[in-house]
Amino acid sequence: MKDIALADLDAFAAVARARSFRDAARLRGVSASTLSEALRRLEARLGVRLLNRTTRSVTPTEAGERLLERLSPALGEVAAALDAVNSFRDSPTGTLRLNVPTVVARLILPPIIGPFLASHPGIVLEVAAEDSFIDVLAAGFDAGIRYDERLEQDMIAIPVGPRTQRFVTAASPAYLAARGRPSHPRDLLGHSCIRHRFASGRTLPWEYERNGETIRISPSGPLVATAFDLELSAALQGLGLIHSFDGFLAPAIASGALEPVLEDWSETFSGPFLYYPSRRHMPAPLRAFVDFIKSPKSPAQSS
Repeated sequence: MKDIALADLDAFAAVARARSFRDAARLRGVSASTLSEALRRLEARLGVRLLNRTTRSVTPTEAGERLLERLSPALGEVAAALDAVNSFRDSPTGTLRLNVPTVVARLILPPIIGPFLASHPGIVLEVAAEDSFIDVLAAGFDAGIRYDERLEQDMIAIPVGPRTQRFVTAASPAYLAARGRPSHPRDLLGHSCIRHRFASGRTLPWEYERNGETIRISPSGPLVATAFDLELSAALQGLGLIHSFDGFLAPAIASGALEPVLEDWSETFSGPFLYYPSRRHMPAPLRAFVDFIKSPKSPAQSS
């Protein structure tokens, strides 16, 4: 078994965790065919099928499950050993894989990644922006960014970005002139509203809060979309009210293209956190990112 390549074992672990060649390939930055060829070599060397493959799913066989169970800690030790050497460099090298919500990719990370990568030229940052709730570590990421209600247990969490954010409801001046301005959240039930659907398929209610009173509204309207740019375009065209992060809507509000409504009911909530597992040997790129985030002068510490 001496001729089994470590890279092939790593490829098997990636596919087995992701339950998908395509998803594992996306996370690793390689082609699905490259991973498939690695699996073919490994199964040929071992003489055992490790994965059951169908057109709809990829699942480990009993032998594959047993191998993955024993292999995962070993691969973790190899990575830790290499990172221990990496830490002796003046500037660490390697890949840092982050899984973040789309709002974080659009509003929080842009002012952070430039200074961080400029100060660590040997690091490659891979960011997957998605709103579905996944086990980021099992999916092959080093860390994730989430809001507090989505933080996983037994993780270290440090604040990143503004510590307070809020949702804003707005509409075009033409829409408000034609349909009137709502003065209470329940008025939205008589309005056309543009709603957002997450990748999970969920369409969340619009939430409002004032003087300790919380109201949740499930409005209706002409458009339900998973793409914010499409939702914003519809609002700008006067098709209805939009409800989203203030950072998304701020440019249109500042220009007068949209006007905020129900401002005294605007819901505020705490900002996001970078979270990662508590472990003795942290990968050098992740350690560098954590140190950068914690720095008082970092753009990640904006108020």
